[in-house]
Amino acid sequence: MKVLMLNGSPHKAGCTHTALSIVADELKKQGVESEIIWLGNGPVRGCIGCAGCRRNGKDRCVFGDDGVADIAEKFKEADGYVIGAAVHYASPNGAMMAALDRIFYSAGKHFQFKPIASVVSARRAGTTASYDVLNKYCGINNMIMVPSTYWNMVHGYTPEDVMQDREGVSVMRAIGSNMAWLLKLLEKAKGTPLEKPVIIPKEMTNFIR
Repeated sequence: MKVLMLNGSPHKAGCTHTALSIVADELKKQGVESEIIWLGNGPVRGCIGCAGCRRNGKDRCVFGDDGVADIAEKFKEADGYVIGAAVHYASPNGAMMAALDRIFYSAGKHFQFKPIASVVSARRAGTTASYDVLNKYCGINNMIMVPSTYWNMVHGYTPEDVMQDREGVSVMRAIGSNMAWLLKLLEKAKGTPLEKPVIIPKEMTNFIR
């Protein structure tokens, strides 16, 4: 079992990475492997809704120059996920949003019925709004949202500050523990009628018909 964590902050070893590392430590204690991938601090293309990823038969974004398509390929193979973003102007940072749009649009069907947690970090405010935005990627895609003891956020201006946020640290640890528990339950359910729920076909309409 492996959990893939995406650090969407422009700072490779900043507060978001610190939060994800706490989750990773708890997963390791409970026998679950994890990997933290850094999105980087270069330009990230936004999704243009071209549907090229669906036409190419590979569920792969047609843009291949910023690493996002390669990250999506790794996402396909993982058993669980943690997506972590820094708060910029009371929202997840822009590069992370652009990356998630493309990852979920191109490869989202590969993530269904897998557990996921969203994590946000901020110096002070904007965390709940950002947490809500990230959770919408999970909620539209039949994913299992991993619970914790509070909303999944840490506070601090530096990694050292984050480690002093004792409640935030305990929330991250609980994410790791609950993620490990869910993964083990899902592993036990493989090959049984409980492996997946009854699939309800999606009906798509818009508001004018």
